[in-house]
Amino acid sequence: MTTVAHILYSKENKTVHTIDPESPVLDAIKLMAEKRIGALLVMEGEQIAGIVTERDYARKVVLMGRSSRDTPVRDIMTSPVMYVRPDNTNEQCMALMTENRLRHLPIIDDGKLVGMISIGDLVKDIISEQRFIIEQLEHYIRGERA
Repeated sequence: MTTVAHILYSKENKTVHTIDPESPVLDAIKLMAEKRIGALLVMEGEQIAGIVTERDYARKVVLMGRSSRDTPVRDIMTSPVMYVRPDNTNEQCMALMTENRLRHLPIIDDGKLVGMISIGDLVKDIISEQRFIIEQLEHYIRGERA
């Protein structure tokens, strides 16, 4: 089983994009579109105040008839935020995401934000793990040494 630390290490882009809770939702949506991401962590200094996602925007702004320019991120963010630690496994993350219908998990180590993983990162890791196992089994069946 792979750990979150391994998944984070293997990610091409480790940047965690954040936004201030008082920023207009429009700024959050623009940043997500520009960075081609689906979520931003909402930070108050070094502390995670919440997370804002495209889903939050759709459900709490668009469907409620609110203005993206006039609504602060604080009003639509999800809080508290579920998170994982670097020593959690991909299976633990997948279970947490599935049970709670999450697509993004911040990674906290010693009280500090060190990264964020998405459901896509987990799927990519699990596929890679399965390919390795299949290759090893094929070598074993053929009587080859790896």
